[in-house]
Amino acid sequence: MNLKRLKFIDKPFIVTLLIILAFGIIIQSSASSGISSDSLYYVKKQLFMLAVGLIGVIIIIRYDFTEFKNFGILLYILSVVLLIAVLVFGTELRGTTGWISLGPLPAIQPAEFTKVMLILAFADFVNRRRGELDTLIKMLPCFLYMGLPFILIMMQPDLGTALVYIAITVIMMFAAGANIRVLLALVGGGIFLAGLILFLHFNLGIAIPLEDYQLKRLIVFLDPYNDGQGGRGAGWNTIQSLVAIGSGGFTGKGLHNGTQVQLNFLPEHHTDFIYAVIGEELGFIGAAFLIILYGILIMRSLYIASESREFFGTLVVIGVTAMWLFHIFENIGMSIGLMPITGIPLPFISYGGSSMITNLLAVALILNVNIRGKKIVF
Repeated sequence: MNLKRLKFIDKPFIVTLLIILAFGIIIQSSASSGISSDSLYYVKKQLFMLAVGLIGVIIIIRYDFTEFKNFGILLYILSVVLLIAVLVFGTELRGTTGWISLGPLPAIQPAEFTKVMLILAFADFVNRRRGELDTLIKMLPCFLYMGLPFILIMMQPDLGTALVYIAITVIMMFAAGANIRVLLALVGGGIFLAGLILFLHFNLGIAIPLEDYQLKRLIVFLDPYNDGQGGRGAGWNTIQSLVAIGSGGFTGKGLHNGTQVQLNFLPEHHTDFIYAVIGEELGFIGAAFLIILYGILIMRSLYIASESREFFGTLVVIGVTAMWLFHIFENIGMSIGLMPITGIPLPFISYGGSSMITNLLAVALILNVNIRGKKIVF
């Protein structure tokens, strides 16, 4: 890579990302301190995965992002193969067969890595249909293209990741000029259909490919105390998260001083509900600070997308931005009781090796588009 291109790196993007990563490690040190006998066990593992992800960043930015167009079909096939492999050889955890064990190494979650691969593959697929997506018939190939990975994800079942796929698909198609009325009609129809299916399941017993606890989480957030166990069943996580955030007040109780966190009343507080940790220990100030950082990161990503010299690069960055936006909206939403619990992590903050590496690879794609988005003038 020509080092002169490094001068085009978006500095606000990099600085914001580094602050978020540092913020995440600090929060993780408190959130996971009482889970293992080694108070820094999860912090060390997170730092290791961060290092692995940075190596991936260095490798990816060495190549022109336009070269990835040549591997769209291969990336798509590889994604499908990985998703099939996890169904055959995967390990079940919390009702989802989504992990592949690698012996002494940390288990990997293929669904995380396929997000980036499918963004690249779908960017090429949609780019070749740019300006033609004005009717439902012409959009159908796009939905079929992403439909197969979606079905494979639902077979695990992993509703959270499946919803991320939908967000990526719809937003990338919109960016490629798809008819907004048709897209909105499809999204609205999909929401209605999902509600109808849930109604038929709970009232008529129609089977759905999700575990019972996953189904209950889709509706129990509306009234977590009405879970059939007085708030001690499917509504427990939402209740404890709300208690944690509410008790933090404006300034919080301080790191390592959150009672819901340190006494382990709040489940999965180092992964799914880490935003509740921020709310309890750093209060409204800390929680709002993170949202502002995310806002800056998203805005700079969109700026980089608009500056790309090739529309393929724009679509790639838009796909990554869509992925982050949905993760942020859903994770924070479920922590404050506005969204159902789906178990997707908060980018760069939640503990998770596959998630951290995937997000850093996504960063590499954005930087790749960024540093090659303008012609170099000598």
